[in-house]
Amino acid sequence: MAKEKTTISDFAVAPRRPKVSQDRPAQEVGPTEEQSSSSLAAATPAETEEIAAARIAPATETERRERVTKRALEQENSRNRLRDLKRARERESKHFVNVPLDYDTKKRLELAAYENDLKMTVIMKAAIDQYLRDNGY
Repeated sequence: MAKEKTTISDFAVAPRRPKVSQDRPAQEVGPTEEQSSSSLAAATPAETEEIAAARIAPATETERRERVTKRALEQENSRNRLRDLKRARERESKHFVNVPLDYDTKKRLELAAYENDLKMTVIMKAAIDQYLRDNGY
């Protein structure tokens, strides 16, 4: 039997998170109303004013500048690492050589590759490497 209709109540929904100002991260948000009222009752009037000022006051200019500088340095380091990865990949990239072979040489190469269960490119690479080594390159 199939359900006739699916409603929103059929799904579990998580409660909403409290809103956080853009200047302060979620960890710096003050305690809940219940906690704040109990802590304010236990604090002296001077401490109460300091606590309220700390919650209301935005981050100082130096703190904001430090955060911005730190974020900029992290982004620059990320860009540098990405650039280095791209350069390393370029160094390791393949460089192709187009070599025209006559029919007989191509057939011999195919036969050697088939009998030795190798690719033709592996045989040609080894042959070129051997030639260069023998001639001092």
